[in-house]
Amino acid sequence: QVQLVESGGGLVQPGGSLRLSCAVSGSIFRLKSMGWYRQAPGKQRELVAFISMYGTSTNYADSVKGRFTISRDNAKNTVFLQMNSLKPEDTAVYFCNFYPAEKFWGQGTQVIVSS
Repeated sequence: QVQLVESGGGLVQPGGSLRLSCAVSGSIFRLKSMGWYRQAPGKQRELVAFISMYGTSTNYADSVKGRFTISRDNAKNTVFLQMNSLKPEDTAVYFCNFYPAEKFWGQGTQVIVSS
């Protein structure tokens, strides 16, 4: 059973930055594209960004393009999301999963952007 453990969320002012991390158990990590997803209150979960197996290709939702950067460290089975110039509309619980997402999810990490 794959485990996904997200961390790094918190309360930040608009314009601030956070770096999220997701530790993934199992050697399958290196064989999979990974994604960051988020779910805001009252909304459906949405894809924020994904990164290819070797990190050579990335893709972002229009709403975060130019502000967020996804990266991965295959030696540490970890995927990251650097979030800059945060906006109140970025407030959500952030999750990582494979891309495309599979059925299991971690607990997520809460990001609140507010003054």
